[in-house]
Amino acid sequence: MARPLRIEYPGALYHVTARGNRRGVIYEDVKDRHAFVEVLFQVVDRNNWLCHAYCLMDNHYHLIIETPDGNLSYGMRNLNGMYTQWYNRRHRSVGHIFQGRFKSIIVEKDSYLLELSRYVVLNPVRAGMVREPGEWEWSSYRATAGLIDAPEFLTTEWLLSQFGTKKAVARKMYRSFVMERVKNDESIWGHLKGRFILGGSSFIDGIRGMIEERKETHEVVRNERLVGRPELSRIFHRMQKSDDIAQRNRLIHEAHIRYGYTLSEIGKHLGIHYSTVSKAVKGFETRNALKR
Repeated sequence: MARPLRIEYPGALYHVTARGNRRGVIYEDVKDRHAFVEVLFQVVDRNNWLCHAYCLMDNHYHLIIETPDGNLSYGMRNLNGMYTQWYNRRHRSVGHIFQGRFKSIIVEKDSYLLELSRYVVLNPVRAGMVREPGEWEWSSYRATAGLIDAPEFLTTEWLLSQFGTKKAVARKMYRSFVMERVKNDESIWGHLKGRFILGGSSFIDGIRGMIEERKETHEVVRNERLVGRPELSRIFHRMQKSDDIAQRNRLIHEAHIRYGYTLSEIGKHLGIHYSTVSKAVKGFETRNALKR
């Protein structure tokens, strides 16, 4: 099955979700939730993201992320990877806690960010977990509404600016705006196009044009990487010790990212399963992110 399409460019805005493996919980208790929020803060800061809204449920989470540097996929690998490592260490478990890759919808900011932010913070109400959004501790609602201080990683300026220049008035209007949908829960997803775009016709046309351009560019870049690249035997000849996992993973990452070898090709050369190669690539990127 083909992977979901990722459109990334500077200034892109996304609704991002990730669900627990086999529909399992991703937070066992309050300590896990605090740890996830701390990891989210680190990732937002290191990747120069703007987090407009978030909501942590039991078996999934929602984020609204704006990427000035066009780096959603890189940051999301860090977020899910770093939290998975923390979770597994704490609970003495192994393996995935998330179900596959994260899902993202690209959003037209001016037309849909406000409505989408309301959808995100109302998730606990729709699920019957609380009666009002302010009762749920693990979302951005209370901070945006001025009920608590906003965490460092959350930006509330744009949302509140839609309700006026005076912050106290804007917060009050925001609270009323969110509560309107509690009484009249109308779905935003009827406006979704192609399962991954939320925007008007001109925005959609722009994204479609970008997709076609990226397809052509991807083929050119891939072909350029294939021409003159070293053989796998030459790449891994630099391994000084066969049991040096850190060096092996660095070379695996280089072979895959820099030279375009597939996971299967690398795995066959090293005599390991392609899933092990995939974990090595992700692990290398996560460790590098932690060092930044």
